[in-house]
Amino acid sequence: MLIKLKNKQYLVIDEFKFRSSIGKNGLKTKKREGDNYTPKGIFKIGKVYYRSDRVHKPETKLTTKIIKKNMGWCNDPYNKNYNKEIDLKKDKGEKLFRSDSVYDILIVIEYNTKKIKPFIGSAIFIHLTRNYKHTQGCIALNKNDLLVLLKILKPGSKINIS
Repeated sequence: MLIKLKNKQYLVIDEFKFRSSIGKNGLKTKKREGDNYTPKGIFKIGKVYYRSDRVHKPETKLTTKIIKKNMGWCNDPYNKNYNKEIDLKKDKGEKLFRSDSVYDILIVIEYNTKKIKPFIGSAIFIHLTRNYKHTQGCIALNKNDLLVLLKILKPGSKINIS
């Protein structure tokens, strides 16, 4: 199953077309950490994280994980845990348990997650938006659309960002 980013503002899968937002600077093949670009390429869809204190467990066939208060994602290219889930008590990184609703539900895009290379980007997610403002490199959908997308996706699904 393949999701396609179309015209930089829509995610398309099967007969569904979801309005989305992407990185502030657009798309780029050679992404760098902190450049506000969304990486171009075809990537596997990974785990789903959600805030159980704010939303019900999403209906999905993908692996899910509850976001806990000290969960983060390492965005420090000098850290051995770069571009991995971390415990913020032990490492510094991007907080997943946020005060806003952006990460109430997120899907990991498996960009730079297997043979991790420092400085080419981390924490690339499909997450929530209310206003479709540009992201720092992720793809954002409204909550209803993300919940529908999660029902459609299967293990092994990919996203084509071009």
